[in-house]
Amino acid sequence: MAATRLELNLMRLLSRCEALAAERRDPEEWRLEKYVAALEDMLRELKKQSSKPAPELLNEYSRKVDFLKGLLEAEKLSSSMEKALANQFLAPGRTPTTAKERTPATKTVHLQTKARCTGQMRSELLGTVRSVLLLLCWHVTDCPCCLTSDEKQSAVELDAVLQHHQDVQEKLAEEMLSLARSLKNNTLAAQNVIKQDNQTLSHSLRMADQNFEKLKDESDRLEQHAKKSVDWLLWIMLIVVCFIFISMILFIRIFPKLK
Repeated sequence: MAATRLELNLMRLLSRCEALAAERRDPEEWRLEKYVAALEDMLRELKKQSSKPAPELLNEYSRKVDFLKGLLEAEKLSSSMEKALANQFLAPGRTPTTAKERTPATKTVHLQTKARCTGQMRSELLGTVRSVLLLLCWHVTDCPCCLTSDEKQSAVELDAVLQHHQDVQEKLAEEMLSLARSLKNNTLAAQNVIKQDNQTLSHSLRMADQNFEKLKDESDRLEQHAKKSVDWLLWIMLIVVCFIFISMILFIRIFPKLK
């Protein structure tokens, strides 16, 4: 099936968004977010069309649009740890958008984003380790005069940084625990629904078998009744024919042929 004009526009805009996502953007860059919103609108319109593409292709479009949307939401997070965790859950596209691509552009963007978040986390970790060493040196030597003003500021803010990371980890642990509980509840509910559906299906099958047996018995009775009716009709017709034949003979005998 040939691609419609809307689908071609969607592919062009999607390719443009993938190219923008692969570039290093300014924090105030607004085009990608507007383009992704336009992609969502075009994808909704494409799903409503009568001549829409195959379901596999529509799923691939949705997957790429969701990836770009999730990428924008991950970039708005404050810490690099949250960004890295959010990027872990992103699912890039499986197939290239254009024929010129050898590998899906969203997969390349995903790898670049993961590498960037990992680098930021490494830098933050090195800064934290350096601050810890400076703080230990400060407490051991009890000589704050040997530290610069920036180092003193880093040492003072170390507890706040550690507390922030601990709060983030506790928050993530609580969210994971909540998700696990929700998943367990949904699994149990789905299990109960499936069990009830199986019981209803078994009851329906039993009723269908019973109705089939009753229908078969009634069909046999109707067939036997039809056979009996045909037999009686045949005998009646034979009796009538014999009666007519005998009546004709008697009529001929009683009224001979005129000369």
